[in-house]
Amino acid sequence: MKELITVIAKALVDHPNDVAVKVVEEDQVTVYELHVHPEDVGKVIGKQGRIAKALRTVVTSAAVKENKRVAVEIVS
Repeated sequence: MKELITVIAKALVDHPNDVAVKVVEEDQVTVYELHVHPEDVGKVIGKQGRIAKALRTVVTSAAVKENKRVAVEIVS
């Protein structure tokens, strides 16, 4: 899952070397924190959050196959 988020994020940003994904295990949910360069935050979020929503949808769909609950947070 971490690799999936990394590949998608690197394709969207101008500074792909600054993309990092941190995994945080919580009670019932695995949270993936996507860290990007401050200039790239808008590109990852997209207009009205459409790209962020699409990214979360893809990750959630992949997690359903593994019977896991996940969340994606975008951090600059």
